[in-house]
Amino acid sequence: MANKETNNDQLIAHIIKGIEEVKGNDIDILDLREIENTVCDYFIICNGTSNTQVNAIVSSVQKTVSKSLKDKPWHIEGSDNAEWILMDYVNVVVHVFQKHIREYYDIESLWGDAKVTSIETKY
Repeated sequence: MANKETNNDQLIAHIIKGIEEVKGNDIDILDLREIENTVCDYFIICNGTSNTQVNAIVSSVQKTVSKSLKDKPWHIEGSDNAEWILMDYVNVVVHVFQKHIREYYDIESLWGDAKVTSIETKY
């Protein structure tokens, strides 16, 4: 079991690194492990300012995780319009939004019981 946690921690660290490399904004980690019947252990949520930046964030996350951990997403959804792209790494699901779409869906409120960790960025 500890190995799974280590893998999740490493995966999360590399996902965050990928987001930060292209200046993704408002990065939050939602820990869903204490909530019953969840589809994964963690959500990582961030936003970009345009379709181009949202696509760049997704691409950066894929490259960083692939290079460091030799892992790739099980599924990616939403790339066509790049307003909300979901990257499914099975235990960790990454949501990359445009800011106005993130505000509209307000995922953090839907998962209000989750423990939220906000990542401070230096840009």
